[in-house]
Parts: sequence; C-alpha cells; structure tokens
Amino acid sequence: MVRRSLSLPPPAVYTGPAQRIWRRNVAATLDEIRENFSLLDDWEDRYRYVIELGKELEPLAEGDHSEDNKVRGCVSQVWLKPHLSADKVDPVLTFVGDSDALIVRGLIAILHATYSGKPVSEVLSIDPEAIFNELNLREHLTPQRSNGLRSMVERLRKIAQDAGG
Repeated sequence: MVRRSLSLPPPAVYTGPAQRIWRRNVAATLDEIRENFSLLDDWEDRYRYVIELGKELEPLAEGDHSEDNKVRGCVSQVWLKPHLSADKVDPVLTFVGDSDALIVRGLIAILHATYSGKPVSEVLSIDPEAIFNELNLREHLTPQRSNGLRSMVERLRKIAQDAGG
C-alpha cells in the first residue's frame, strides 16, 4: 500500500494519525479512505481529512460550472460533470466535480472514490448508505449536507440508469 502524508497550510497543520498515509494530488481509493477513517479517533480529525480530500480533487473547468452540471437539492453550489465510456454494453462512468464549500468538495471526493471509474452496472449495485454509515458520515453531517449528499448520489445513479445500467 502507498503511504500518504497529509499537509494543511499553517496554522491548521494536521498532525493526526492519518498524516503518514496521504500523498498530494492523487485521488484516494475508497479502501484508503476507509483505512484513514479507522485511524482517526475523533470527528474533528475526520472532518479535516474530508476537507483535505476535497482539496485534492481534479479541478473542474470554469465552463463546466454550468446549469447542466449543477446538482439540485444541495445547500452549497455543486457541479458534477459525468463522462461515460463508449462501451454500449456496460459503459464506465467517470466524473469530475466541484463545490463552493470545502466539506462538500470532500464529500465529492468520497463519491469519486466510490463511483468513478466503475461500470454503470456496478454503480447501480453500490449501497451508498452502507458506505456512509461505515464512515459515520450521516451522524456528523447536518440534515442539509445529508440531503445534498443524497442528491449527488441520486444524480450519479440516474446517469448510470440512463446509460442502460
């Protein structure tokens, strides 16, 4: 497994247990996120880690901050730009996303690790509630953020369904 070292700009330098397993500019896998969450004892550290995940997201081109890519049902502004491979039988879904809120960018990073790069049939078989419960996300998000997270998942699942998954 590749180890990562977490770095936040001063004064909020992160020195928690997951510091040694973070590398900048590389998207985390869902297994890495799970492992990192298991090393973090309190939600404050997990919250900072989720924010750091969001900082590592691939940037969304300015032109992709469009109404077509905007996710409805989120308190923050959220954009998800999907791409489907040319495979007619089971296309692969990839996406980039952005938000005006750092914590939401982190949630997008978790969704990216969960869904992006997977065939649409697999996207539709993923139980997002089980993943969110495992990470205790629902317990620590406001109802508005939880609704926004649900809206992002619904958007990705609709794209997969429309692609024939």
